[in-house]
Amino acid sequence: MPHEHLDVLIVGAGLSGIGAGVHLKERCPGKSFALLEARDDLGGTWDLFRYPGVRSDSDMYTLGYRFRPWTDAKAIADGPAILDYVRDTAREHGLEDRIRFHHRVVRAEWSTADAAWTLDVERTDTGESQRLTCGFLYMCSGNYRYDEGYTPPFEGIEHFGVKLVHPQHWPEDLDYADKRVVVIGSGATAVTIVPAMAPDAAHVTMLQRSPTYILAMPD
Repeated sequence: MPHEHLDVLIVGAGLSGIGAGVHLKERCPGKSFALLEARDDLGGTWDLFRYPGVRSDSDMYTLGYRFRPWTDAKAIADGPAILDYVRDTAREHGLEDRIRFHHRVVRAEWSTADAAWTLDVERTDTGESQRLTCGFLYMCSGNYRYDEGYTPPFEGIEHFGVKLVHPQHWPEDLDYADKRVVVIGSGATAVTIVPAMAPDAAHVTMLQRSPTYILAMPD
């Protein structure tokens, strides 16, 4: 299979991938590189997650880029604001033409003899297979499987008879107004989604296995 060689490949065009691209472009201007993004847009988590109340769990003065500090008054920022921040950073630093969308990395193998990585890539829009090689591989793909959020097994759930929604794949047309809602879990997603749904839902119940300490978020 014919292949293309670049000095550096960055997997993922989210917050980390865009930051890596900026540093690489500024500090190693003579190196060839590309960002491989499986989805059709940049932003990673902040483009994918659309559930009510989506926001950062860390303050953006820390999570943001040192080379482009977060200047908004709200340290705990909502998802759309963070997405704008990532997109603006990519545009201002001329990274948009370095991103190859619809490129999913399915395999990466290191060769000591060649001192190079070989990546097998699948085009998610055409199904075409490609092979790329690079001397340095920068993994910025995050913790999540974008195509399938984790769902624990619940025996008999298929017979429950209600609408089941995973927040990672939140339907744009989901109407929960005046409905009784149960949220399973009390992690970061639940802590943001419950208060966001409460004003419109008839009642929101959170089910948790382990108690969690909760502090009021400052305005």
